[in-house]
Formats: sequence, structure tokens, C-alpha cells
Amino acid sequence: MRPIVRTSTLSRIRWALRNQERNSSAFYSKSRKHLIGVNQNHQALVNTNTHSSTLYSRLSFSRGLSAEAVEAADAAKLTVSGDVNRTGPLVEYERRISDGELMTGDVCQLSALKELQRLHDELMESVDTCRLDRYNTSDKFSRSRWFWSRLMPQSSYSPVKGLYLYGGVGTGKTMLMDLFFDQLPCTWKKQRIHFHDFMLTVHSRLQKHKGLSDPLEVVAQEIAHDAILLCLDEFMVTDVADALILNRLFGHLFSNGIILVATSNRNPDKLYEGGLQRDLFLPFISSLKERNVVHEIGSSVDYRKLTSAEQGFYFIGKDLSTLLKQKFQHLIGDNVVARPQVVEVVMGRQLQVLGANGCAYFPFEDLCDRPLGAADYFGLFKKFHTLALEGIPVFGLDNRTAAYRFVTLVDVMYENRARLLCTAEASPQELLEKIVTIWDAKSMAPRTSSRSRKNDVSELCVDNELGFAKDRTISRLTEMNSKEYLEQHAIAHNL
Repeated sequence: MRPIVRTSTLSRIRWALRNQERNSSAFYSKSRKHLIGVNQNHQALVNTNTHSSTLYSRLSFSRGLSAEAVEAADAAKLTVSGDVNRTGPLVEYERRISDGELMTGDVCQLSALKELQRLHDELMESVDTCRLDRYNTSDKFSRSRWFWSRLMPQSSYSPVKGLYLYGGVGTGKTMLMDLFFDQLPCTWKKQRIHFHDFMLTVHSRLQKHKGLSDPLEVVAQEIAHDAILLCLDEFMVTDVADALILNRLFGHLFSNGIILVATSNRNPDKLYEGGLQRDLFLPFISSLKERNVVHEIGSSVDYRKLTSAEQGFYFIGKDLSTLLKQKFQHLIGDNVVARPQVVEVVMGRQLQVLGANGCAYFPFEDLCDRPLGAADYFGLFKKFHTLALEGIPVFGLDNRTAAYRFVTLVDVMYENRARLLCTAEASPQELLEKIVTIWDAKSMAPRTSSRSRKNDVSELCVDNELGFAKDRTISRLTEMNSKEYLEQHAIAHNL
């Protein structure tokens, strides 16, 4: 297998040489023109690619070469030949830097890209062994393998380890995974899907195979038949029903040769922390770490917050119902009447919606105070690209369940690149200010000398899952209200 260092460090040498030919301020100015319009009339983006990874690419932050990178570049001077035809996520990342689509590479992202490039190279060398090419694996072989697995249980673990990529919000995990996924041949048995959506599919298939002795085994075989390489974005476990089946599900998936690439905000050891019956979940963590390389992105930069955030669609205050309805009417068209509609979601469920021209209107209570979940939200955004949400409250102990649903709603909207028009009692940061992790609660001091620690803590909602999720939600709400995001949405939907 070819060493990863060659391409990576060679690019850094090239980058250093290019910097000798142009000063950094001119380069920054040139790159900014690729990001946003320069006038105050919100000029459209120059590059109109609507893929989710492109936004991250445009927002990458200049850091410069570290001493470590310079040393690595010096070490690579003797190994610069033979890489011209190399492909993969690291090569593509460096091409974007070379073309000015990205500024200097984030050192933490480069470290993660080395792991993705390692996986890319190993997969390219193990296509037949891993049965990745759907056109080279005969139906006869698949049927034969299924038949014998009925008679004698078999295991076919992949010789290639997957990758579990975790880190803080907005550090580019999704962009990096998409970069990796897009560099692989389209003829491969691969799938890229949000974890919420993946689990909805699993539960739907379990319903279909209800009554079998082991429906999870059948579901795993179906998934492996469609995709050997499974890329799951935003891996997180908050639902006890998911937690209880993940160990057996992935046990079957791994034994069917599945290779997992996952992104998450949580270290594997922190998944489902504090959840019900977590002891039954722990074997899954061990299996996850055994079958995957675990890598942390240590960047402290939230690239989503580097957008030119505005408040054109996020209105703070109470009694703003009339304003929101006026804005909603403007979006659907002044002469268009929004009418009640029925949206079909999974397993025969239906959702009542007031909407028109791709825009839906809901009071907050109707979406987040009712027993709805990710399935309902995914169904909603298959039909609507814009949500007008009235009256988002500040979250705390008294509305913890609604906070969970709101976090899920934002995740689904972001995954579908939907647009949010809303009224809220406070800014995104203040909406979730009272929600903290156990560690945060223990380390908090009273805010004033006149208030006791007990009173101070009594206002908090101490919840590990929500506490970890809130930074992601704040980050996404910030980006979803940015000029870049809204312009990309308008381009994507010809608005």
C-alpha cells in the first residue's frame, strides 16, 4: 500500500511555493470572491454547486502551515515521484486548495483526510475481496451464499477496517465524508445516509419481516446486498429502541462484510451515555471500536459560524404571529392561498400540513409538542423545502421533550438543506442556554453572590444527550440563517 504522506506533504510544498508568488492578503481577497457577493444587495454566489460539502469548502478558514507540516514537507522531498495518477479524498482536497476553492488546509482536517485516504487506498486494493463492485458480484454467487447461510451460519468480515470520525460541531466531518464518498467509483455498492434516516429504514424493514425468527438478520442481509460500504452521517443514539437493537444489527452487518464510515459529535465511549439499559448497549461500543479506526477531529473552529449570518428569516420576540404570516405569504406568493394538505410518512402515518408552493406553516406546538419524530419530519421535507415555524420557546426542564424534538427537526432540516422562517423567544444560543451536561452542571458556579448554588442549578435542564446536541443545533441554526445558505437554497429551488 502506498504511503499517505507522499501526496499530502507534496501538496504542502506546492502550496508554500505558490505563496511565494502571491501575498496572503491578495489570495484571501480572491478567495472571498468565491464565497459571497461583495455588494449589499446579496449578489448570488459565483459557484452555484448545491452539494452540501461545497458550502464547507467555501468557508474553510486560513491557518497556515504548522511546524509539523513543514517538517513533513521536508521529509517528502525525496519521495515526490509516482503520485501523478493518484486519486482519493486527500488528492481532491489538495486540488481544491490548488484551484483556490479552499484556502490553506486545516491541519486537523488534513489529519482526518489521511485516515480517509488510507481507507480509500485499502478499498481500491480490495475491491474483489470486499465484493464492492456490484457488477462483478454475480447473482448466482449471492443466491448461493444466501442459501448456504440458511443451512450453516457463516461470517464474512471485511479485511478492511472502517472509520469512526468524531469531533466538535462545524469542524467539517460531513464535508470530509462526502469528499471521500464522492471519490469512490459509482459502480460500487455504497450508500451515504443520515443516521436518523438509516434507523427509520431499519425499523420499517423490521415491520415488514415481523414474525420471522430473527428479522434483524434478514434486514442486515438486505442492507449488505445493497451496500457493502455504509457511510452514516451524525451517528448518535438517543432512542432506547435504537440502542437495544444496534449491537445485534451491526453484529449481523459486520459479519456480512459491511464496512462502516461514520461521523459523530461523540466519542464512541460516550454514545448513549446515561441512557436506559445502557449495559445492553455497551457490547455495541466494543464492536464499533474493534471494526473501525476511531479518529478525532480536534479543530476548535466552527466553520458554519464563519458565514455572514443575518436575521432575515429568524425573528426574535413575542407576539410576532402577524409578521410571520406576512413573511410566509410573501414566500408562497401574494395571490396564493395556503391550504391544508396531508403528507404521507413511513408505516402509514400521515401529517396534516398547511402549505403551498413548497412552503409549510406550523405553530411550534404542532410540530414539537406532539408525539412526532424523525420519520414525520423526513416525510414533511420530502414535499416541502421551507418551514415557517411560529413561537420557538426557550428550552429548560419544563419542555425537555419538546427540546429533543426540536433538535431532531433541525437535524432533518439541515440534512435536507431546507429553509427555516421562524419566530423565537430568543437567539439560538439563548434558546438552549439552560440545557447542560452533567459535567457542565457540576462545574458551574453561582452567577451572583446573592443567589445560592441550589437556586442557580434548579433553573437548569441537566441532560447529557441534549447538552451535547445543543452546540450542533446552535451551529446549524446559525448557518441556516446565513446569506450563503439562503442563496444556495434559492439556487437549488429556482426561487
